[in-house]
Amino acid sequence: MHQFLALTSPGIEVLLAEELKSLGGEQVVQKPEGVYFSASLTDGYRICLWTRLATRVMLKLAEGEAKNKDELFLSASQICWSELFSEESTFAIDFVGKSQEIRNSQFGGLTVKDAIVDHFREQGLERPSVDKNMPDIRFQARLLKQRVTFYLDFSGRGLFQRGYRASTGAAPLKENLAAAMVLRSGWLNDTTKPLLDPMCGSGTILIEAVSMAAKEAPGIYRERWGFDAWLQHEEDNWQQVLQQAIEASDLGREQLAVKVFGIEIDSRVLKTAQQNARNSGLQAYIDFQCKDTNKLQNTFGKSGTILFNPPYGERIGELPELVESFALLGQKLKSQFLNWRVAILTANIELLGMLKLASLKRYKFKNGPLDCQLALYDINEKQLAKDALNPQAAGFEQKDSAFANRLKKNIKNLKGWLKSEQIECYRAYDADIPEYNVAVDVYGEYLVIQEYAAPTNIEPEKVAKRLQEVIYWAPKVLNVPTDRVVLKTRAKQKGSNQYQKVDKSKQSIVVTEYGAKLKVNLWDYLDTGLFLDHRKTRQIVAKKAKGKSLLNLFAYTGSVSLQAALHGADAITTVDMSNTYLNWAQDNFALNNLSGHKYQFIQADCLQWLKANRQEFDLVFIDPPTFSNSKRMGESFDVQRDHVSLISDALHSLAPDGELIFTNNKRNFKMDFDAVDALGLKVQAMSDITRDKDFQRNKHIHNSWLLTRKAKDNPDRETGNL
Repeated sequence: MHQFLALTSPGIEVLLAEELKSLGGEQVVQKPEGVYFSASLTDGYRICLWTRLATRVMLKLAEGEAKNKDELFLSASQICWSELFSEESTFAIDFVGKSQEIRNSQFGGLTVKDAIVDHFREQGLERPSVDKNMPDIRFQARLLKQRVTFYLDFSGRGLFQRGYRASTGAAPLKENLAAAMVLRSGWLNDTTKPLLDPMCGSGTILIEAVSMAAKEAPGIYRERWGFDAWLQHEEDNWQQVLQQAIEASDLGREQLAVKVFGIEIDSRVLKTAQQNARNSGLQAYIDFQCKDTNKLQNTFGKSGTILFNPPYGERIGELPELVESFALLGQKLKSQFLNWRVAILTANIELLGMLKLASLKRYKFKNGPLDCQLALYDINEKQLAKDALNPQAAGFEQKDSAFANRLKKNIKNLKGWLKSEQIECYRAYDADIPEYNVAVDVYGEYLVIQEYAAPTNIEPEKVAKRLQEVIYWAPKVLNVPTDRVVLKTRAKQKGSNQYQKVDKSKQSIVVTEYGAKLKVNLWDYLDTGLFLDHRKTRQIVAKKAKGKSLLNLFAYTGSVSLQAALHGADAITTVDMSNTYLNWAQDNFALNNLSGHKYQFIQADCLQWLKANRQEFDLVFIDPPTFSNSKRMGESFDVQRDHVSLISDALHSLAPDGELIFTNNKRNFKMDFDAVDALGLKVQAMSDITRDKDFQRNKHIHNSWLLTRKAKDNPDRETGNL
């Protein structure tokens, strides 16, 4: 008997242990690192051919102490490597594990490699060559608790690679995980009933299911095995086991009678699935259809199994459509698929809540790096009875959503103002209800949902559930298609990350504001290029700038400069540290056919530029970041700490009769009135004026002041509204 170790993905170990027993494995022991078992060489060959769940099968060679490098080398040296492979064969060593002395896999692997090479030299043989990519034979050393175990990679290349996938969809599912899903779904208990994958992608689930129903050995088409170059390989024995597997598989296909359906909305992806099915030789058993899952109708049978792996909403813009799809799917399942079993694999557990179904069972898996669950549902009379007793839990009614009701109320209050002012970009909701901590902004025909960081006392599950409620209701209330909904998670940003990119679409749209055309990017950054809360501020600055010179500091995408230019400013200097945003500002000017020497765009650190500037301006606008420690800046900037020195430096650029508008978005910001007074400035609060109607509910969105030099005969500070 030989000792083996079968490796697989997390969550599949239990199923793998059962499979190994059915294939002749003995003394099967499941552990976190894999499943250990004993088997004859014949059964080892058979397991390699028939396992659907293992990713690799390893044959144990020896074990020994490995408390340090010397012990590892000595343990490796005890093996007669020349009896395992020829000097003419290339080899590779995989090292798994680490200890206090052996701190990384590369170090451990080199130590074992040296022991192998030295062995061949000591035998008077040529040194075998290392080939890390395509070796003739591969070994693995696994370090655990200061002991090392040496294995022959018996199976070779990952067993999940069946060979039929010429190409895959955007998020390929490994074949062994697909097989585990089929097993857990229960469909194999009665394959006379239909199997449906409504989001079939590259078809992996369906191909694996049909192959399993045919009782086909998945390894019979494999051309290369890990034991091929092993000198103790029994070729005749192997060929006999292989021939038996081929005959059994051929018989299984002859007797196969299944009804299997794959639905995919993307025709290009569907062609990939069809090609993969042809490659597997199972295309005749799968009915692929190019359809929209949202329009799914039950034409498949009175009972069966729905099994699928939908997108998880990881990619930007994906989740809003998924929320809508899952809600529709839940309704569709209950209305058309009575007596069907449903099995869904997802990493976005909260999405399952949109189905409004009570799960029968859930299994934990790993899909690559993602923690997933396979949720099972039985659509039966019991489920429908629950819905009848609790209609609110069964469906989606606007009256049942506090968020939807508040959003609807907000829009009603803003409707007249939006129409009279012809405003197409505005805030519809701003964390009005603490439990729904999001901002909802409208940009023309698009909707942007920004999730604020949730309070620490709220459970993450509840946060996620409420977010999905927002995603579901916001486009409905605002009459925006889900493919025009952009979702962003907005965390507290500092320093160089304050405008951190979240995508790379480079996609933009053009919106209008009081006659100005403005480029906005809803996808690539946390901020869009247009601060909606400063809409009224821009108008105030623009009217004050008519016939005057304007200095716009920390200008971002230049929207203040643009409005001033359209209102007849004589000269405008726009300063920002970012070339990206300065180029954006110039794009905005070009959109409005504005050009000429009176419009200056300067890339510079505003703090340093102010110290060097000698030009005076009639109007200075300052909207600094709350905090910044950009590498381009000599030191950090904190608006609370540094606002007085910033204003002081700005005075050197302000004409004697000029006006300075200072604003910022720091919550609980405190103006140092005494220090500003000492600069000889009069201060007038503007915050209540610069907040437009859609921001009246948020008194902390920004702070604004108008600063002018005090008349010599009236040195008293003034406060109050303009």
